[in-house]
Formats: sequence, structure tokens, C-alpha cells
Amino acid sequence: MIFLTFDLEEFDLPTEFGNQISFEDQLSLSAIGARKILSLLKEKNVKATFFVTVVFALNNRSIIEDIVADGHEIGSHGWSHSGFEQSDPLRSRLELENITGKKVYGFRMPRLQKVDEQLLLDAGYTYDSSLSPTCIPGRYNNLGKPILPHVKNGLRELPVSVTPFLKFPLFWLAFHLIPSSIFEFLSKWTLRKTGYLNLYFHPWEFLDKSILKKHGLPVYIQYNTGEKMTKRLGSLIKSLSPHALFLCCNDICESISGL
Repeated sequence: MIFLTFDLEEFDLPTEFGNQISFEDQLSLSAIGARKILSLLKEKNVKATFFVTVVFALNNRSIIEDIVADGHEIGSHGWSHSGFEQSDPLRSRLELENITGKKVYGFRMPRLQKVDEQLLLDAGYTYDSSLSPTCIPGRYNNLGKPILPHVKNGLRELPVSVTPFLKFPLFWLAFHLIPSSIFEFLSKWTLRKTGYLNLYFHPWEFLDKSILKKHGLPVYIQYNTGEKMTKRLGSLIKSLSPHALFLCCNDICESISGL
């Protein structure tokens, strides 16, 4: 089983590097990337899960409507991308359900930070996809955590994917920096060994390199973005499609025995 997931949020990444970006630009640039993602998914006829902040959803209702109309799943990415309060899981779920008219089952913490399982259970979630079972210096060290879906303290956890054994992260930055052929090989190897692949990306990755440069992002983050990103992800989808189904996160929860 494979699922593509996208963190649909305010484009606040420049602030992590000490650069200013207006709130309007954060929303409009993410919206441009989101439209490109939806177009690609429709072209490839695959479904995905979008973890959406309420701030983005309230300001881009037409995109949310199109996500739902195209049969994709919407999960919560919190109220906003730049802060977190204990009330965010519950109020974000309720607001997203109000906006979409659909049940929201899943949660993903901004920047894949740790979130309390009981807090999510109390807020009515079925699953969490905030765990990256690897080590990212300065972010987290989860090398001892399981790489496959599991239940922890009563909550289903769907980790983002890493390779078996070495736990090399198959995350968005690796997708940009290593050759497509190698990323595709690692993805197929992981899928063959585990039967599970959970990949995640962001809408700003589909923006033109010149936009990212303008907002002060480092060269390594600008690499293979824009149209190159669209082509690379399209190629990856084509390469993986014969090997497993692309499903939404909640579909996988329902289909995995014991979850």
C-alpha cells in the first residue's frame, strides 16, 4: 500500500531562515502549489491525503472544495502552521469538518513534532501521521521508533516512510537532492520489504525556483522544484503504480488487520 500525503499550510518556511514573508504571500503561494498538485493527481488518477491547517482552509475554500470533489482525504494539520495550543486538535477537526462536510479522521503535527496520543484520541481522531522514525539533527531523534503502522496508547500511528535497516528518510528533501532513479529504487525496495510506503510533500515545492530564491530559501531547498518537481513526482507515481495501490490514509487504517 502506498499513500501520497501533502501538508497544505501557510508558506512560512522563509521565516525559519530569518526572512520575512507577508501573510498574503504565504497563502497565495501555497494555493498556487496546491492547484499544481491537484492537476497532477487528476492526470495520474491517484488519490492522496491532504493535511490542512484551518488558516489555509478558511482562506482557500475553493481549493478545499476541489480536494473533496476529487475524492481525496482531508486531515488536520492543526489550526495554523506557526503555533500550537492544546485546543488545536479538537477545534481544527471541528472547523475542517464544518468547512468540508466530511469526517476528519487523521492528524499531522506541523513539522512532524511529537503530539500526545491521548490529546488526539480525546479530540476524536482515528490516526496520527506525525512520526518520522529516523534522526533529523535539530528536529528529532526517533531511530528507535517502529517504521510500520501500529497502535500506540490506543491511537493508530502511520509513520512517514524510511528505508528498512538504515532508516534513511524518504522525505521531501531527499526527493529533491538525490537522483530520481535512486529515490525510486529506495521507494520500491521499502515497499517490497514492508508493504507500506508513506511519502509527504508540500505545495511550495511546486513553485518556481525564482520564487523560492526571492524569499531567501537556501539553494539546497530550491533544487529540483517547480516544473522539475512536477515531472519527478509524476515519474515516481508512474514507477510505483504497478507495484501497489495508492490509497488515502483512512483507507489504510481500515484495511490493516489489527488497526
